[in-house]
Amino acid sequence: MAVDQQEYEVVVIGGGPAGLSTALYSVRLGHETVLVNRGGGRAAMMKEVHNVVGTKEKIGGMEWLGIGREQLEEYGCDVVSDRIGSADRTDDGRFRLHGTDVTYVAEATVLATGMNDVRPDPPLPRTGRGLHYCLHCDAHMFTDQSVYVMGYGESAAHVAAIMLNFTDEVDLLTRGDEPEWSDDTDEMLETHPIDVIREDVAGVQNGSDGWLKALEFEDGTVREYKGGFALYGADYNNGLATDLGCELNDDGTVEVDDHGRTSVDGVYAIGDLTPGHNQVPIALGDGAKAGISIHWALRDFPRDPDLVAEQGPVRSDEVPGMPDELLEQATEFHTYD
Repeated sequence: MAVDQQEYEVVVIGGGPAGLSTALYSVRLGHETVLVNRGGGRAAMMKEVHNVVGTKEKIGGMEWLGIGREQLEEYGCDVVSDRIGSADRTDDGRFRLHGTDVTYVAEATVLATGMNDVRPDPPLPRTGRGLHYCLHCDAHMFTDQSVYVMGYGESAAHVAAIMLNFTDEVDLLTRGDEPEWSDDTDEMLETHPIDVIREDVAGVQNGSDGWLKALEFEDGTVREYKGGFALYGADYNNGLATDLGCELNDDGTVEVDDHGRTSVDGVYAIGDLTPGHNQVPIALGDGAKAGISIHWALRDFPRDPDLVAEQGPVRSDEVPGMPDELLEQATEFHTYD
């Protein structure tokens, strides 16, 4: 079966906050853009959107992302559901992204493929109803509540200590694993009111609303919790970055500069795929900076002086430097008539 090939200036892979933000800037700055979204992701699992100014917590991740996709389409961005399996280069140096039935060819590629939190073994509370992964997003939810932190490394121990800023009931659950934190961290735990529970979890009790009520342990004890955090690391979705030759950091994140530019000219990486705090507002900012950087790289005017010397001054019939379809859509969007 022949594979359809579609050409764009910008292909954004990943429909989370970072990808949506880049695609929004790219299309509004006049570039033919497609957002390729395979669905799912950490933002889609959010029961409530936290820490986004202007967004009330009544809205969940799926609804919020859907509104973002609708915005993109209103501006003329193509939004498609597909999974990019591999990537390479064309003979003329553009990027070729291979989807299920379509190959997308672009001058600039944006990797917003994110990461997956490593889940501990069951039994577990329900994600978003007692099992959480983002301290800065959800700590506020557990103010003055009984909280657990699952894990056996440095990050788990320090998150447990940080939660003391919000509540006086914090347990650190190693679940039978041998702690891997340092002697200094061990001393820190001993000098703070944190109970280290070494027995594994044997069962979960949920309330009628689906929220966690208590955890049962293998020694027969039952401890009540409102919720907590699992700290077992992350798996970064960096396969396409590897295909395209981007440099990776030791932890698997993609190495980028302040504008999301990778070690490969024309390839950008943003959001949870890159180092930094995994936060929706930060991902939105990453996307905005990448979108602006792409515009600087791709925009037609002002024309390069060497091209002016070769082709002469820019003629009035060559401007504006925006594809006709996007120009018409922008005019219609703003209803100037």
